[in-house]
Amino acid sequence: MRTQQLQEGTTALHTYLKSVGFSEIKKRKQLREILRDVIENHDEITLVEEYEDGVFAEYSKYYSEGVGISVCGQIDEFNRFQADYYYPFFRAKGTTSTEPVTVEKHADKDSFAGSCDDYRIGVTLIFYIQKPAEYMKRFYQKRKEPQCQSLTLTGLVREGMVLLPIEKDKEAVKVEKEISKTRTDLINAARNGDEDAMESLTMDDMDTYSMISERIITDDVFTIVDTYFMPHGIECDQYNIMGEIVRLESQKNKVTGEEILIMTLDCNDIQFDICVNRRDLTGDPVVGRRFKGVVLLQGELHYT
Repeated sequence: MRTQQLQEGTTALHTYLKSVGFSEIKKRKQLREILRDVIENHDEITLVEEYEDGVFAEYSKYYSEGVGISVCGQIDEFNRFQADYYYPFFRAKGTTSTEPVTVEKHADKDSFAGSCDDYRIGVTLIFYIQKPAEYMKRFYQKRKEPQCQSLTLTGLVREGMVLLPIEKDKEAVKVEKEISKTRTDLINAARNGDEDAMESLTMDDMDTYSMISERIITDDVFTIVDTYFMPHGIECDQYNIMGEIVRLESQKNKVTGEEILIMTLDCNDIQFDICVNRRDLTGDPVVGRRFKGVVLLQGELHYT
């Protein structure tokens, strides 16, 4: 199968390529060589033969465990592959959420965004869906949106830093978990129309605002706020997060040799994995310390 020249749209330098160990890519020629390697020496390929205009194909190659690049495009009637776009990815194991997921197609290409309302976070999570060809294949086979059983979230880190933990005794940790569980239950009840729950949440927010207003005069903000998960900028799938490091692993990109750190974070009562280039991380990562940074949120859907 011959491969046509990659389109300009696929050669735009991607901000998050450095997250998977390709921080030295400066020119389009370098990027074209990497994407050609993905296509010609792929580890996985998914074909959507029911695609309305030929065959849709997704080539994926791993450059360390769970970390790699995918190239998506169309195979025409002459068996030539035309790349439409690419994306770096980090795929992890485990389940982040079992809440329902809504999927919407991006306007400019055959890629998809997902959204999930997880009560533990308190905001709607919007993420870039991995393995778009698998989603399309299931959709075309049944001509309806495939049912998602669970979701695994991961994050590609653009930049981040390591912060020291807040000192807590065992009793404080226990009380904090109970408060968090109570708040989650209240949010769930409020979304179902419980007015008492709405009032309780409003009073809690007012108490929290009052406490922060008093402490911020003398305390550093990161001694008050232990963890957070909030949207960053105008891109809907990018988030500014802070969470506790509960697991840490070091890998190397087998082509560039750059060190990639895989961290499991406990953030707003959910645990998920992030991938960061060691060069983009300030501080010494240690289990128990906190990570703070900007991530591109990705999600892998697990179907029924």
